[in-house]
Amino acid sequence: MALRALAVAFILAFAPPAIAADCATAPQPPVGAESGKSLPPDVERPQRLALADACLGFRSVAGAIRVPDAGGETRAEIAYIAYLADGAQATQRPVMFALNGGPGAGSAWLQLGAIGPWRLAMQGLTPSSPPLLADNPETWLDFTDLVFLDPPGTGYSRPREPKEAAKADVWSVEGDISVLAEAIRRWLAANGRLGSPKFIVGESYGGFRAPHLAKTLTRDFGVGLRGIILASPVLNFASFTTGLSNPFPYLARLPSYAAAAREEKGPVSRADLADVEAYAQGEYLADWLKGPRDSAAVERKVARVAALTGLPAETVRRYAGDLDEWDFLRERGRLKGAKLAYYDATLTAGDTAPDWPEAEDPVLPGFVPAFSSAMTSLYRDRLGWRIDDRYETLNPTVSRNWNWGHGLSAPEALGDLAQTLALDRHFRVSVAHGLTDVQAPYFATALELARLPPFAAPERLTFAVYPGGHMFYARDGSRRAFHDDARRVVTEP
Repeated sequence: MALRALAVAFILAFAPPAIAADCATAPQPPVGAESGKSLPPDVERPQRLALADACLGFRSVAGAIRVPDAGGETRAEIAYIAYLADGAQATQRPVMFALNGGPGAGSAWLQLGAIGPWRLAMQGLTPSSPPLLADNPETWLDFTDLVFLDPPGTGYSRPREPKEAAKADVWSVEGDISVLAEAIRRWLAANGRLGSPKFIVGESYGGFRAPHLAKTLTRDFGVGLRGIILASPVLNFASFTTGLSNPFPYLARLPSYAAAAREEKGPVSRADLADVEAYAQGEYLADWLKGPRDSAAVERKVARVAALTGLPAETVRRYAGDLDEWDFLRERGRLKGAKLAYYDATLTAGDTAPDWPEAEDPVLPGFVPAFSSAMTSLYRDRLGWRIDDRYETLNPTVSRNWNWGHGLSAPEALGDLAQTLALDRHFRVSVAHGLTDVQAPYFATALELARLPPFAAPERLTFAVYPGGHMFYARDGSRRAFHDDARRVVTEP
């Protein structure tokens, strides 16, 4: 009898949302607040999502979570969007909290690009593209409820007062984690979801946040997670500090450089880059350690790196065979007469400043307008939550004022990841990267994860590399694979 009850509970926990006969949702007026005042009250709406020949029924809730400081004053207001399945037992249904990165990026990227119920097509996206949303067949709502959180200064979330962000300590490595952890705890308590299987998905700096949140929620808030999913994370910022004594930034990006060059001739998978990975951590590293005064070692690097990247040997020789990301993007761009994207070295735009590699990267300036407009329309028209403030898809004020700490060590998340895996044998981690991302290269994470102790076994920590760049989910096949891999983490016992 006990086993039968357990089986029924398992089915209810991971059952898909209820199927609705009609996908039409009756229009309802938005609820708003005056600009400059407190964020509007929460708004709940019934929703329907067309998937193939069926409709999924769910509720959307748009609102804000007040996070107080130790004295009870408002430290921050965290705007959120929740999508909650119809007909599911709240304490059994998994719930996934979604965070993007930056610091300074709102959750629009994961929501509209990959896992939310509606999606903005990213292929060929430009600033003038119409921000039209379509039903997303790869939404994760079919196996988990979703809660998208915007850290203070992103989306519609606010510090207590924008000028007091530093005083409230919300734009710092540690302050950011404490604010978000408190917001998660408050949402779980308010919605009766503390008993649900709980997960976090974080992209980029959100992937850096997730291990810290897992540890902080367990240690300081009494909230245990079942797992985390990391998309294009940077787990150790020390790995990317260039200098005379650190070969890691150069060798870790070589496979991504080669992937971008080889993709011009056809599809590329990680298996196709086995030779590059072996060279990077073998002969390249050995020659790098010999130093630039060993001319034979330099010439070996020049010849091999030129062959892998598609750059002329005389160009690579100027860098002694050691290309950082800007060197590669600038020199490849010159060959192609275009600006290559920092976030995906296969994407290009017209090059107005060949000697200034950070100018007008084709990904962010190209994508932000459509994502910002789409989020504004989503809040007002589909969710019914109206605010006249600007939706901050990517807020440079946050990143410019971010406090990275003052210690001798660069920020890293591997330690907290290892500790959480060691403490909870049921905790699971899934890591995903794009092949042609030179901002957060997949090989760097692969090498970092290889340093974890044996308890981080493959059945508990999975690593996948998909075609595409930082936002690999822009490609249909990669988005589908990301969905399927995430489903396994959430639903498999």
